[in-house]
Amino acid sequence: MEEYMIPCLNKKLLGFECMGCGMQRALSLIFQGEFIAAFHMYPAIYSLIALFLAIAINIFFKFKNSNIVISALAILTVITIVISYIIKLTI
Repeated sequence: MEEYMIPCLNKKLLGFECMGCGMQRALSLIFQGEFIAAFHMYPAIYSLIALFLAIAINIFFKFKNSNIVISALAILTVITIVISYIIKLTI
């Protein structure tokens, strides 16, 4: 499956990973049932999936306080991505 994944141009051209590196592999691990390994690969994967699900549900079924839920999930996702990226760069 990894031979079909899109390579990170940032890593190839500049030599260091971007904030999205690991997302494809984490999603692949989820499809394989490796939920903990997916979290270790890309910690924001579950909040990102929840965000996309909330947006998709909101498109088809408008629900009360959808803006608050989507905003909170977006903030959580961005914070998780930034923190895990900083940790990845320092370790």
